[in-house]
Amino acid sequence: MPETKSDTKSGTQPDTGTASEPNGSARDWVRLDRHGPVAVLVLAAPEQLNGIHAPMMRQLHARLAEVAGDDAIRALVLTGEGRGFCAGAHVGEMAGFSDKGPAVGRLLDEGWNRAVRQIRALRMPVIAAVNGIAAGGGVGLALACDIVLAARSASFIQVFGPRLGVVPDVGSTWFLPQALGRARALHLMLTGDPLKAETAVDWGLIAGCVEDGELMDEALALAGRLARGPVAAFAEIREAVAHGLASTLDAALDLERDVNARLAGGPDFAEGTAAFVEKREPRFGCA
Repeated sequence: MPETKSDTKSGTQPDTGTASEPNGSARDWVRLDRHGPVAVLVLAAPEQLNGIHAPMMRQLHARLAEVAGDDAIRALVLTGEGRGFCAGAHVGEMAGFSDKGPAVGRLLDEGWNRAVRQIRALRMPVIAAVNGIAAGGGVGLALACDIVLAARSASFIQVFGPRLGVVPDVGSTWFLPQALGRARALHLMLTGDPLKAETAVDWGLIAGCVEDGELMDEALALAGRLARGPVAAFAEIREAVAHGLASTLDAALDLERDVNARLAGGPDFAEGTAAFVEKREPRFGCA
């Protein structure tokens, strides 16, 4: 398979899921595993703490598109291989850009921001299983997911300002203040201090923290539970919450009315109400 290279002078990235090692051999930088109706996306570059370079980002885009196009997938888990969840962008790659300003802008717009939007557009629940360090853009990638579970050894680090002299990106300036408030978000962004997983739970940034060896079992169990649920409604709940954060109570009431009027005409509501009346567990997604 021929090697696919990024243009490090311009920062452009061809839209392809193929990627190669420097010696030309093919490599899966992002692995897609299946567990019945649950898909698991694994960032698979442990030697660089899953820092994402152009070939890896192209694969991430392709894998997310594959998940989006498969109706048999009803929940997704995103995790990393090795000691890190994702160390953000591959700084060595960025250092090679000759026109760093425009190239970094394109890297964000065509790479990281596209991935975040792909995750948020998935019509299924998405769980981040943060197995280790999440730094820089890796924090935004995790927080783009609907539910974040972390290993006890995991930490979240805002390296942008204190280490690189840039503004936090990949959604961090939106995700962190929404979850933590201005004071805590600014403290993390200005100091770059690591936020331990247990503290992240206490502060409301993530949903749960478990022992390292239990993380994937917990994430898969939760994903399986959600996959058995009304996933169409789950997707609408995500959108309603995002809308509500930037809206008024009256607007939220109207949105809830309109969405529920639509969902109530669908098969999941019919099954849910029938199961309630018949005093049994609902069987969603079982046509």
